[in-house]
Amino acid sequence: MSIFSPALPVVAGAILDTFIGDPYNIPHPIRAIGALISGLERFSRRNFTNLRLAGMFIAITVVGISAGVTLSLLAVCRRIHPFVGTALESIICCYMLAARNLCDESMKVCKAAEIGDFEEARRAVSMIVGRDTAVLDHAGIIRAAVETVAENASDGVTAPLFYMGLGGAVGGVVYKAINTMDSMIGYKNEKFAEIGRFAAKVDDLANLVPSRLTALMMIAASPLFGLDGSNALRIWRRDRRNHASPNSAQTESACAGALHLRLAGDTWYFGKLHKKPFIGDDDRSVQPQDIRRANRLMYASSAIMLVVAAALRILIGRK
Repeated sequence: MSIFSPALPVVAGAILDTFIGDPYNIPHPIRAIGALISGLERFSRRNFTNLRLAGMFIAITVVGISAGVTLSLLAVCRRIHPFVGTALESIICCYMLAARNLCDESMKVCKAAEIGDFEEARRAVSMIVGRDTAVLDHAGIIRAAVETVAENASDGVTAPLFYMGLGGAVGGVVYKAINTMDSMIGYKNEKFAEIGRFAAKVDDLANLVPSRLTALMMIAASPLFGLDGSNALRIWRRDRRNHASPNSAQTESACAGALHLRLAGDTWYFGKLHKKPFIGDDDRSVQPQDIRRANRLMYASSAIMLVVAAALRILIGRK
């Protein structure tokens, strides 16, 4: 067996995601994880009096089942034939990545804005952000798409790659299970503050390293696209903590600096205004093409992280 074999499923999965993405009409494993989280939340609310303890139960159970099912499927396929196991692992790795879909969905906003159809741009951006889009002006619509690409470059692409480097497809599934829990129950509102607390903390820990690595990769890649790497570094160092999450502003600040834009600020969620600090400087007006530029940074940082992940798989495989 070649020393490169452990890296093959990760590389193949990234290539599949780049050229095919996630077909919308095929069941996605993340939906199954989401259904598991919803079911466990309902069960826990009925059977636990201590909601923090319930949250720990949900997190441990979701991670355990996600990892166990993935390991079992891979074991069965490898017993059939090593090629079958590699093929399945490659497909799972592809499913854990979202570069193609993130680019496609954000570019719908870009293309609509470029022709001046801001109602279509508003509809398109509402599909990829959680904020209230009805209150956004034209610049706010574009800015929201840029922020989403910058933030999800880590959550949706480079962080899964990082954990695939450490644990193959199982590592990617475990990370996405944690990330999905945070997106479903990791809120600080009245409904989820207690039951989602543990999931949110675990997600913060899981993203601690990859979010920072991704920001540095964006900074390093900026000059390749005629963007300002020096300013990206300056804004990252200054504004990387300008978010309630310890990780979300890492990539947003690097992207804002590279593009000379001001991102973030006060945002409406479910009819309520949330006060947030700005990220970056208001050096120029935002343009639809900034969504394209953000996607280039996303793909460049993803390519660098893929190299890191492949190297990790080879090193771990040799040991």
